[in-house]
Amino acid sequence: MPTHLSVNVNAIAQLRNRRNLPWPSVVGLARIALQAGAAGITVHPRPDERHIRRGDVFALVAMIRNEFPKAEFNIEGYPDERFLALCEEAKPDQVTLVPDDPAQATSDHGWDVAKDGDLLTRVNKRLKQAGFRVSLFLDPDPALVAGARATGADRIELYTGPYGGSSDPDKAQAELAKLAATTDAAVAAGLAVNAGHDLTLDNLPALIARAPAIAEVSIGHALTADALTYGMAETVRLYQKACGG
Repeated sequence: MPTHLSVNVNAIAQLRNRRNLPWPSVVGLARIALQAGAAGITVHPRPDERHIRRGDVFALVAMIRNEFPKAEFNIEGYPDERFLALCEEAKPDQVTLVPDDPAQATSDHGWDVAKDGDLLTRVNKRLKQAGFRVSLFLDPDPALVAGARATGADRIELYTGPYGGSSDPDKAQAELAKLAATTDAAVAAGLAVNAGHDLTLDNLPALIARAPAIAEVSIGHALTADALTYGMAETVRLYQKACGG
């Protein structure tokens, strides 16, 4: 089965927020992405609303539910009370828990499942009682899988930044091996696997070839940059092809 593509629209929102204007339209470009065949939309709202705003979350939910009922909506974020309340109100299909400091520019590491296990267990229980699938952002290390599984998560999302951002072929291959090994360990433990960060049209095919069990990739920055060249619809088609679709 081809790996599903979830389009992260944070970069679109960040571009819009440079001016007090309604364009580029986050909802409009998300609609084009879904019309072109993307499986879902991802957002990562932050407390300062420097890209995705609270209003965007509910506008996207309304558009997806009304126009693309088979598409999935994924909300990422650090599980403080504000974030959890937002998820409970917006009712996404998937919640991805990320260990971000609010000041971080972007996610750059996964959970320490040993240190944060109690927190994650409590949060997972709350979210799953509300009916959401829960994914934990995790560094590629097979030794972390058992701890992630113990929290009650349904999935892990592998942090692919060291692989995607590497210009050294040998380092990239070493990172790819870790991603593949962690994917295999997660699947063996009964966890589905997502992946995201610094994935591009160039490095995505090798990842999917080595770890075909990856259920979903969430891609925003590179996809948005490519959309400036190819347009959103064609870019989504290119990424779907890179995913094996």
